Amino acid sequence: MPTDGSPSEGEGARGTYAKGVARRQEILDRAIEVFAERGAAGTSLRAIAQAIGVSHAALTHYFTSREALLVEVYREAERRKNPAEPPVDRPSPVEGMARSAERNRSVPGLVQLYSTLVATALEDGHPEATAFATERFARVRSNIAREIRALQASGEMRADLDPEAAAALVIAASDGLQIQWLLDPSVKQDAALALLSHLFTDPQH
Repeated sequence: MPTDGSPSEGEGARGTYAKGVARRQEILDRAIEVFAERGAAGTSLRAIAQAIGVSHAALTHYFTSREALLVEVYREAERRKNPAEPPVDRPSPVEGMARSAERNRSVPGLVQLYSTLVATALEDGHPEATAFATERFARVRSNIAREIRALQASGEMRADLDPEAAAALVIAASDGLQIQWLLDPSVKQDAALALLSHLFTDPQH
């Protein structure tokens, strides 16, 4: 261990790593702000660097491609939107999507970013976007199907629904309504999701 007060080799490496993590997070924070307002369609990595106030070299140091940056920006935004601790009053799957749609109206750029990533995932040669979209759809379907089974067990949702099929339908409705809303803000997202929720509920309740 150095006796002159200078950091050891290990301490220096840890300090450098910590600074790199902090710098990467700063870039993500700024990118989320920019994309929430502007979206990301048709924007090059160099233009993104200029918009968030960093050099192109700094951006490519932490994110190897535009696609990698967009995926990480959306994942970080989603982590902030969905805290680790679930709310006490857990909504039904459709109500949860309605709440998410309401929050998303204040950040249209992130909705557009998500739609861009999903569209990119359907094209050849975009493995990061494809992996992101495939994993996300599978995870959300699984979570919603589990919630539907719990609601069916408590008698709050129709027992004749196939949980996996219903989960896929909830996602399709939510994503499709968001795309329609991006094109036409007058689209009645809440009313459409309320109708879907009604169709999922046993009439006797």
